[in-house]
Amino acid sequence: MRAPNAGRTAERRWFLRHLQLLPVALLVGGVILDYNTPPRFSAEAFYTAAPMAAAALLSLHATILAAVGACAADFAMLTHFGIMGDSGGRSELSAVATVSAIAIVVNRLMHYSNVRLESARRIALAVQDAILPRPPVSIGPYKIAVRYQSAVKDAQIGGDLYGVQDTPYGVRCLVGDVRGKGMEAVKAVDVALGVFREAADDEPTLVRIAARLDRALLREAKRRQGPERTEGFVTCVLAEIPPSGGELRLINRGHPPPLLLHGGAVRSAEPSEPALPLGLTELGAVEERTDTVPFPPGTTLFLYTDGLSEARDGSDTFYDPVARLNGRDFPSPDALLDAVLADVRRHTGGCITDDLVLLAINRGAGEVSL
Repeated sequence: MRAPNAGRTAERRWFLRHLQLLPVALLVGGVILDYNTPPRFSAEAFYTAAPMAAAALLSLHATILAAVGACAADFAMLTHFGIMGDSGGRSELSAVATVSAIAIVVNRLMHYSNVRLESARRIALAVQDAILPRPPVSIGPYKIAVRYQSAVKDAQIGGDLYGVQDTPYGVRCLVGDVRGKGMEAVKAVDVALGVFREAADDEPTLVRIAARLDRALLREAKRRQGPERTEGFVTCVLAEIPPSGGELRLINRGHPPPLLLHGGAVRSAEPSEPALPLGLTELGAVEERTDTVPFPPGTTLFLYTDGLSEARDGSDTFYDPVARLNGRDFPSPDALLDAVLADVRRHTGGCITDDLVLLAINRGAGEVSL
């Protein structure tokens, strides 16, 4: 959804750019008000507000200029009306000077706070890149796109996960959703992706990859205390496109089924047998089953988390990706994901309440040799 985001960013920049003129407007407005009203009326509020506004919006240099300008404007008006020598005039100027000094201090405090915040943001981005690195844009004939959005504003990572890997057994990918929130969910994401990256290269079948993920998540759960021991399980879809490229192998562990888009038609790849999420196999035996579906040239595999399928509009109607995408064609995986993000935002009125991962892999019509 690059275009809508770009539009909102441009509007925000326009607003902030014009908001930075507020200190000047306050000073000019204060002088005009002071000059055109009787001496008993004072624009002190304008003069004190100008440096405080500058402290919040502008640099230290600009804040000092606003502070000096406020004191100078007040002094000039007091002198003009001949009340500078009165106790009231001196008291007013002292108040403006005091607030101006405080504004300079506030500006410095905000600056140091912003520096720390930016440092934390860079660390968060580094963590996200380490845990959820962006996949390559293509592997052989396959074009790949991914979108990740946290439900928490400015959060860089949450409980959804994805991975795409070129392996000796073909292109393998994982999309999943951790049950739970906060740091425990992030730990489970880290464990699952770490095991997937290693197992995808080592294990000859998706069944064995799923088994290793199960064992790792069970070990992680045993380290937790209290109710958290029952959380941290993962619903997921494991997918494999073998080197021949003509088919797609899937294991679905309690996750929304992937979609296959081809020529404007959308087909849901429902699992042949339901299965428990990863990390819950102690509750019952899981007979792992790999489903195989055709994957002809021009087909796009679309994987997503329940942040998409459970997104609701104002009347509590769930978003239906099959109905929304049916009859539409997209020139690339990026175009597909941008269109879906734009559509789900329209559906929810911009209020997305759950983490969201979208992953699309398109098989081109060219030679299929990896």
